[in-house]
Parts: sequence; C-alpha cells; structure tokens
Amino acid sequence: MKAQLRFQLLFFVLFSGTQLVQAQIPQVPLEMEFADLTLKIHPQAQREIQLDVDALYRNAAYFKVKAERINLYLPLVERELRNQNIPDEIKYLVIQESGLVPDAVSSSNAVGFWQFKQGTAEEVGLRVDGQVDERKSIVAASRGAAIYLKKHHATLNNWMTALVSYQMGLGGAKAYFGSQYAGQKVVNIDRNTHWYFKKYLAHKIAYQPSIAILTSNSTRLSEVQIQGPNTFAALAKQFGVSEAHLIEYNKWAVSGKVPAGSFTLFFVKGTGLLEGPVANQSPVTTAQAAPAKTSAAPKPASSYPKITGNTGKASQRKQILVNNLEGVQAAATASTSTFSEEIGIREKRFIKLNDLPETEQIEQGAYYYTQRKRPNAEVATHVVEAGETLWSISQKYGIRLAALKSKNRIRKDSELRPGMVLNLKESRKRGVEIPTYSEPKPVVTSPTPPAPEVQPKVEQAPPQKVQQPQTPSYSFHTVSAGETLFSISKRYGMSVEELKQLNSIGAQNLITVGQKLRILTP
Repeated sequence: MKAQLRFQLLFFVLFSGTQLVQAQIPQVPLEMEFADLTLKIHPQAQREIQLDVDALYRNAAYFKVKAERINLYLPLVERELRNQNIPDEIKYLVIQESGLVPDAVSSSNAVGFWQFKQGTAEEVGLRVDGQVDERKSIVAASRGAAIYLKKHHATLNNWMTALVSYQMGLGGAKAYFGSQYAGQKVVNIDRNTHWYFKKYLAHKIAYQPSIAILTSNSTRLSEVQIQGPNTFAALAKQFGVSEAHLIEYNKWAVSGKVPAGSFTLFFVKGTGLLEGPVANQSPVTTAQAAPAKTSAAPKPASSYPKITGNTGKASQRKQILVNNLEGVQAAATASTSTFSEEIGIREKRFIKLNDLPETEQIEQGAYYYTQRKRPNAEVATHVVEAGETLWSISQKYGIRLAALKSKNRIRKDSELRPGMVLNLKESRKRGVEIPTYSEPKPVVTSPTPPAPEVQPKVEQAPPQKVQQPQTPSYSFHTVSAGETLFSISKRYGMSVEELKQLNSIGAQNLITVGQKLRILTP
C-alpha cells in the first residue's frame, strides 16, 4: 500500500508540470489481467511493449496534455462502456485510437474519438452528415464503439480478438485468428501476437496508474440536453461560458451551429472561461496582449510553434507551415517508418529533418518538419520550462538540435533547469554561465479594502492600486498543446498565482488545450 501511494505521488508531481523521471515509468509485468483473461507475457514481447510504454512517457508535455483530456473525457467513456456491459479496461483503446482528440482524422479518413469511418459509424447508429458528425461526440462515439465491440465479441468469444477486430474488422479477425482463442481464459502474449493488441497493452500500462488521480479531480465535462435549431452564441450566454469554448467541446456540430433536433451539449464549468460580462469583449492578438511590465530579465517568446496555412488539412504534406517551414501534424501516434510512409517522405530523411532518434515514436497532435530546420530561431531566447528537453525546444522554434546545443554549450537534457535562458540566435561566450530567469514575487495586497474616508499611509505602496475603482482590462489567451501555466504567465508578464486567481484554477494546476484564459492587461 505504501509503495502504491508513493507511485501515485510521483504521478501527481508529473501532472503539476515537473520533469518526468525514469522511476515514474511503469514496467510491463510477465502476467496481467485484461477483461476476463489472464495474459502470460513472454520476455521478448515484454521488452517490445516496454519500448512503447517508454515512448509514451518520453515527452512529458504531450503526456500531460493527454492526461488532461483523460480527466475530462474518460468518465463518460466508462459510463457508455458500462451501459453495454463492455469490460472497463477497453477504455484505454480510445486513448490509443485518437489521443482523445475529437476531430482527429487518420490517413484512411477515419474520424473522431474512436476513429470511425463513415460507413461503420452509420452501422452503429451514429449520425454523419453536413450538419452533425457524432463521431466527434464523446458520448455518441463511445456508445457506438461499445455496440461495435459487443457485436464482435459475441462472434469471436474472446476479448483480445474482439479488441483486435476493432482495427481489422470482424471478417479480418475471423480470418486471422480462426477459432483458436474462442472461449480461452489464458492467453500467451509473444512475438507473434498481433501488434495492435500489444500497442493497446502499452497504453493500458502507461495510463492505468494515473487514472485514480485524474478522475478524482473536480473538473468535469458537463452534459446538458438542448433543442435546436440554436446558435453557440445564444447557448454561451445561457450557460455562462464563451462561444469559442462551446465550439471547441462540441465539434460534432460541423456547421458551427446546432441544427433542428435534440442534442447533448458539452462544456466545462468552473475553469474561468470567459464568464460574466467580460465574455462580450473581443479577444485580442498576442501582439496586442503583450505585457507592459518592464523587467531586466529576458521576456519569454510569443506563441510557438507558429502554424500557418491550411490548418484543416494539417496532417497532409504541403498544407501548413511550422515556423515558416514546411511541416505536418501527426493525426495519430505511429512509428517513424509508418508516419514517413504516410506523408510520402523517406524515413531516414524525415528522422534527419526532425533530429529524431531512430526509436522515437511519432506523437499524435505533434508538429514535424518536412523541410530542414534553420541554424537560428526567429526569436533571441527561450526560458526553459519544467519537462522540456533540448529536442522539444528545437522543434518548438524550428532550430536544428545541434545548433541549439552549440549556441548554449550544453549537450545533455540533464543539464537543463527550469528558468534557464537559452540563446536561439547568438552563441553563448565561452566561460559565461547560462543565466536563469527568476520570477518576480507578486505584490500581496490585503483582501479587505480600506475604509472610504481613511487616507492610506504613504508607506503602504501603492495605495491607488488597492483602491482603484476602474474595471480591469482583459485580453484572452487560447491554450495550445504543450503549454503550462508557467509558460503562459511568463509570456504575459504575470505570476503563476495571478494567472490562477484570475481564472479560478485550482491547486492541481490543470489547463486544457483550447481553453480560453483571461489575461490582465494594463
């Protein structure tokens, strides 16, 4: 019990934004339970699955992003599986399929949380047309996936083969497995076991230890039944969130509005998302929202990577620019060989362009370059955040990894420390230490305002800030993948505590991709 508690505490540290360490990575056992099966894992298969588990943990930022999505979506997935009497462990399959990205699209044009093609989606009762795509609704898609798997299990009579049939189809699974596993309760996992099931086991092992902590968080995805036709602008006012927030969490409404009929609306309450009268203000650009605070310390760069072009087809080549270089976004987690083949580029060249180790796994949602990176970035410096690596920083700005290391005379990730100011243009002079950016301490003011007629003492500086009657001015920031409260606060010249208080963010420090945060402007 004590060992389990220590393990969970390690995960809590990860989700608070600290750097991932090797001791936190779960190890693949030689025997485990799955659904109603006992799995006996051969050492060779154990090593193969462990490589996938390690790859899922390699990038702490992307792991954290997925963990935040799990916190929101998995309770609804669990409910829909339970309603169809599907084993609870099947829930990890949705993480494998889409990373819980509602509008993920595969190279074979499978769409949504559970990656349904249109014909299959319609077979399990999902609506897919020009107005509604229920593949992008976590509840409808999870219900459809449960129906699909239940039907296949009824034929195959084994949850391992039923799970693999999700990728192969029922006919493909019957031809591949025959009846050798039907009714079996003990299954040997070895080098010949289908890759899709071993990949699933890696996701189950990687994310299972964190579920207890994630689902205990108070942030929940709310569901309400609404009647169309209606607009997100009107619904935003009704439920006290922003229109952009409703669009982000309701991508099933493909036309940008709710058509006639009855639908489930999703939104997150209690996250400081443009609630109240501030919601009517127009968002401003990053340049407009630049902090006015002056400091001798280097200012963190604005939002990177910069993505331009046809973002609706970001997973295809020659559609987007990443930091003004040709790039592509990964629609799903894959190996470098699979991904490079999908985008039509030689694997060795793709690995070289992105400074990737040959064993690196492509992460769903991440951006990669199809054009050589530059020797210098567009900005002068970068303030290191917890969990970052030299490689992730080089990808963020489109600077070659070797150039980044050379400019800063730093060779290993273990030498990085949060707050370090790395050079992205000029080389660090020999013998000069890398400076560290220290966050200024916030001014603490009393929550109790002074009496109206009492003149404040001169030494209680600055009294006008405490008594300032005018309404604060706000701008807004949309959270991108990999961003943290630390990086956002630095960008706008705020402290983390100021940012948390302004947006009612709890002790868990959780923010989600697409979330709108209030930013205080002078």
